[in-house]
Amino acid sequence: MKRWSSLQRELYQIADERINFQIHLTKYRMNSSLGATDLPRYWITLNGEIIFDYPKQFVCKDETGTFVKNLNGAKLYYPYQTDIPRISELIREYIDTPKEEVFAKHFENDYWGIINILKAADRRIGKRRLELLRRRTGNQATQKIIACRLDVS
Repeated sequence: MKRWSSLQRELYQIADERINFQIHLTKYRMNSSLGATDLPRYWITLNGEIIFDYPKQFVCKDETGTFVKNLNGAKLYYPYQTDIPRISELIREYIDTPKEEVFAKHFENDYWGIINILKAADRRIGKRRLELLRRRTGNQATQKIIACRLDVS
């Protein structure tokens, strides 16, 4: 897997430059009496507003502790287990998909609802397909990007 900065740069090359769409990945160092670990975080902003936030939007608690639960229902015990590498692999798969296939392709490993967000920001997707995407998804982040893209057209 390439460095995050390379992946981010490639994603920005296909994103509509007329909208203020940004995607970030970072690790926060957590030190405690039990040791130290890195807390990973993926987040996407549109015009400065956070519209996707992993793991924050996916954190749950039960009697066994704090865990991250993706849309597939898998439990990962945060911060020691996360989906960060899988999210990066999914973004890589999206970028590598030929433009004539990207809109129709089903990305079976999208356990976080991120692919429709990327499609909505992708400049290779035109107005007609954006309208189709708007009707197909209830994802609020996707809807905000589509509204922004159609507003600047």
